[in-house]
Amino acid sequence: MELGTHPTFRDSADGTVLTSARAGDPIDRATDAARRVVDALLRTDRTNANLERVTEELDGIAEHLEEHAPAVAERLIDMWSGEGVTRHDPVTGPENAIAPPLVLEGRGDGTVCGTVTLTMAYQGPPGHVHGGVSALLLDHVLGVANAWYGRSGMTAQLSTRYHRPTPLFEPLTISGRVASVDGRKIHAEGDIRTADGQVCVSVEGLFIDKTVPRPR
Repeated sequence: MELGTHPTFRDSADGTVLTSARAGDPIDRATDAARRVVDALLRTDRTNANLERVTEELDGIAEHLEEHAPAVAERLIDMWSGEGVTRHDPVTGPENAIAPPLVLEGRGDGTVCGTVTLTMAYQGPPGHVHGGVSALLLDHVLGVANAWYGRSGMTAQLSTRYHRPTPLFEPLTISGRVASVDGRKIHAEGDIRTADGQVCVSVEGLFIDKTVPRPR
C-alpha cells in the first residue's frame, strides 16, 4: 500500500504491519540473493577469491536484467502503483537490495517501530553504522509514522542528534511518532536504540502536508 493509504492508529489493531511482506516471489528471492552478494563482496578474501569469474558472472546477470528492463520513466510510475513505494524504497522495500529491509509495525499509541540488524554494507566507523544511514532510516520511519497518524507530508527539516556510535551486527529498535500538527506542519520525533535501550540516535522532523491549503 502507498504511505498515504495506511490505516490510522485510531482505527487499527496494535501491531499492524505497515510494510510490504516478503512474499517469497522470484523477485524477492533474487533481491535476497543480491543482498548476500553485496555482503560477501565486502567480506571476501580479495587475494584468494576468483573475482575475475565473479565479475564475468555478475556482468552476465546485469545484462540479462537490463534486457528485460522497461524505460526508466515507465518504471518510476510503476513504483507508485499497487503497494507503491513500500516494495521499492531503500529502507523497507523487499525488492530493493540496498534496503535491510526494515519491517515496521504501528502501535495503538500512534508509535511506529521495528527491529533490524545492520551488517557491513551500512558501516561508517569500524563496527558501527554510518551516520547518514541512521538519518535515512529515521527519516523514513517518521514518514511512516505520519501516515499511521493519518497525515503525510514531504520532509522539510530533519534535526539529528548522535548520542553514541550505533553498533553493527546487533538488533536495533527504530521508532517514530507524530508529536504535534499545526496546519500544514507535521512535527515528528523518533530514535534508534540498542537492545538494552540505549539511545544511539534521536531525531526531530518537520514535514509539510501539501494537501492542506496554505493559510491566506
